[in-house]
Parts: sequence; structure tokens; C-alpha cells
Amino acid sequence: MQDHRNEDRHAATDRTVARVSETLAELMDRPLQPGLYLVSTPIGNLSDISLRALAVLARASVIAAEDTRHSRKLLSHFSLQSELTPYHEHNAERERPRLLARIHAGAAVALISDAGTPLVSDPGYKLVREALDQGLTVTSIPGPSAALAALTSAGLPTDTFLFAGFLPPKSGPRQSRLATLKEVPATLIVFETAPRLSKSLADMAAVLGPREAVIARELTKLHEEVKRGTLDALASALARDEELKGEIVVVIAPPTPEETEITDARIVADLQAALKTDSFRDAVRGVTEALNVKRARVYELGLALTRKSD
Repeated sequence: MQDHRNEDRHAATDRTVARVSETLAELMDRPLQPGLYLVSTPIGNLSDISLRALAVLARASVIAAEDTRHSRKLLSHFSLQSELTPYHEHNAERERPRLLARIHAGAAVALISDAGTPLVSDPGYKLVREALDQGLTVTSIPGPSAALAALTSAGLPTDTFLFAGFLPPKSGPRQSRLATLKEVPATLIVFETAPRLSKSLADMAAVLGPREAVIARELTKLHEEVKRGTLDALASALARDEELKGEIVVVIAPPTPEETEITDARIVADLQAALKTDSFRDAVRGVTEALNVKRARVYELGLALTRKSD
């Protein structure tokens, strides 16, 4: 009985391999129309590349890559022979018109980042914008994303989230940036470097408090690691880890209802500040809109404030 099951499993595997090969061959046979293709590439495990991504990279007239040395490993692994050219923040002003001119001339240009989805903390926004402004076709080939991989494995709310990219490298500006994110009613996702992680976590704990958080490191790679805990506990643990390396994503739980509650004291303080420059009417309207609370509540607190002043 077990032998029959193994035979059936092997037969099913053979059919899957054959169907994958047929699908890739079908994609390869289709002509690739002129345009800009944003191709997501693996963030670590090369097997995560999609069939459609392979087909586009194989047929592209040129592949614009953030780091050609890094990307050449991917192309070599899959025996892709397309032309490779660098496109990064230091040469973008020069290379952007050349790439767009090639598309106008009928070329299919693929844009890839070092890993993951192009334009996510990588150069490329201006290239996409100008391509669209010039009436060129822009097509996204979806795939791996470190931010989404970390979010979905974190065990934190996924219904609303905010990707905040890299925080400022210095503590003062970093804490200021975190303060602007403190009341955002969403799970926060940030990228961080290994050398800065410990100090960055300490700033997160200082500004955001002991929220739940997850550190996702080297996702999809051999030494993938996901650590869970409160921000203060993670900061304390990481302060003792001087050997930390790799690509890192930090996922932070959203604020609790108590953290986002707008108190009367907060409204009064904002009204006092607004009344220094605005009329009573304008101050009430401004505070109502800024804090997203009922106008009647702000109006009554404003009246009480003015009566007290009188």
C-alpha cells in the first residue's frame, strides 16, 4: 500500500514539473512588448523567483539593476543572458533618459533592485514617473517583499499597516520621526541595519513604549531568524548581541486604544495654542479637523476655556 502511495506521489511530482516547464516555455514564446517592467526578485532564496519574472528577465532588451555584481549572480543561476546595466541613486539622472529613449525605440526594459520589489526603499520612482508622463507602459511583475514577508510572519495585526522605510541614522532625528508615527493606528514596518539595530530599538522603546514587536532577520535565507517580544525587552537583549548581521525588518504592533484616545486635556492644550493666532471660530475648526473629534466637544471645551480666561 505504501509503495503505491509513493508511486502516486512521484507521478504527481513529475506532472507538476512537466506543467511548470510547459508554463515557462509558453511565457518565453510570447513577445515582450516595449515598456518598463518592474520585476520582483528573491530576497534570499533564489527559488522564490516567479515563472513570469524569469520569462521577463530572459526576454528583456536590458535589465537595469541597482548593483550589477549582485544581480549577475541571479542571472547566472538561471542562465539568463540579457544585457545588464547599472541604475542607482548615483547615476540615475544620467541613465534615466537613456533607458526611456530605449523604450521609445521599442525596447523592453526590466528594472530590478538588489532584492525584493523595486521602488521599496530602492531607486526607481522617478524612472516610473517619467515613463508614465511620457505615455510609456509600466508593468509590475509582483513577487518577494521583505516588508510583507516580515509582516505576515510576525503574528501582529495585518488589516492596516504602514511601511516607514529606514529610520534616520542618528538618535535625535530618529526619535522625532518615531514621535510622528506614535499615534498612527496601524502596525509599523521599518527596515534597519545590523549595526544600528540596538540603539534604534532603544529609541523605539523610549518613544513608543513597551509595544509588542518582531525582529525578522535574513528572511528566506539559511540563517533566517524571527525574534518576538516587547520593544524594551528586545532592545535589552540586542544590546548584548554584538555579532548581529544581515538584512533586518522590525515590525511593531499598533498603539492600544488608550494610547490613541484624545483627552480633554489634549484638546484644551491645542485650543490654547491655536487661540494665540486664530479667532475662536477658526481655532475650534482647526482643532476639530486636526484631532478628528466632534466639533461640539471642542466648542464646549473652548467656551469653558474662554470663560475661565475671563
